[in-house]
Amino acid sequence: MVSLSPQDGPRAVGGAGAASPVPGGIIPTTSQGETPKPPEEPAKAAPADNPCGEGMLLVEGEYCPDADQVCTKWVGDPPPYQNVRCAEYAKPVKCKVPKQRRRFCIDRDEYVQAPPNVDPREVLPVVGKKWGEAQALCALRGARLCKETEWEFACEGPESSPYPYGWKREAGTCNHDRTDLGGAEDKLRDHRAPASAFPKCTSPFGVHHMTGNVDEWVEREGMAAPNRSALRGGWWLPGRNRCRAATLGHDETYAGKQVGFRCCKDAP
Repeated sequence: MVSLSPQDGPRAVGGAGAASPVPGGIIPTTSQGETPKPPEEPAKAAPADNPCGEGMLLVEGEYCPDADQVCTKWVGDPPPYQNVRCAEYAKPVKCKVPKQRRRFCIDRDEYVQAPPNVDPREVLPVVGKKWGEAQALCALRGARLCKETEWEFACEGPESSPYPYGWKREAGTCNHDRTDLGGAEDKLRDHRAPASAFPKCTSPFGVHHMTGNVDEWVEREGMAAPNRSALRGGWWLPGRNRCRAATLGHDETYAGKQVGFRCCKDAP
């Protein structure tokens, strides 16, 4: 069953042409009467600011492991959901411990499986995979599931903003706060959106849909099987849907209709 309680709330992929005309239509030749070959174009180098490859983004900077994010105004939900959705946080956020340098690659979008000749940004994210299945799909791409702290930093950026888009909750910016859920998990209405939707739901590093849309599997660092799994970002329900929130109640065998993932890898 999909729990809508505050405790179970919110807490990718990828012959020579004709010679150009010359004045008078005359094709130059060498002294031996041969037509010279056009110079070869230099190989295009990968952008210096993104060594991660197609579909991934570089996340680099100072990460705060313990950020003091203070809610100054709540949305005003009735019991038992009061003080779950924060309407606004105090700015700036204070880091209570020394920051840590981080550098890694992350999928810009949630993981999809797009058919040939179909734009992956128009395909719904994959759901219904167990934690290990998601890990294996990332491995096929030479990647892995994101670690919790990596996902967190990619979501909130160097200023530790509680939401990927800032300090104030904006229901229409990301795919969350839907109330027509359908009830139990077997009746759950599918409100997934493709990557092209909700363009403003973007983190400071340019990563899309990090809150709402689908919950995302990540790896809990320092944990052993079957408790290496955590869910981040929340799905389309009206839950916490912020960068630091996590759902820890589902082990690695869980596979939900609202659970997807994205991949990370070490940066070159």
